[in-house]
Amino acid sequence: MATDSCDGCGRPVSVAGGIANVWTFGEDDGSDGTAMTLEFEDGTSHMLCYPCIGVLPDEPTSADVDRLEQVDGDTSRLEPR
Repeated sequence: MATDSCDGCGRPVSVAGGIANVWTFGEDDGSDGTAMTLEFEDGTSHMLCYPCIGVLPDEPTSADVDRLEQVDGDTSRLEPR
């Protein structure tokens, strides 16, 4: 499983899938990760951890991603405007 950092808060994340998981099956099939790449309506895409995804507004923009910060290992928040 590939690792990288969240575009929002910077925490290390694992990305599901990829070439490293081509020959794995069953419980370790590469379908579990701690991040997902989202494409926004403004044309930008961002790899975000699940805590950051959880605090984004319904119609997120890249400005919302810029406001994300890590609170602890399990939660994120948006900085005030």
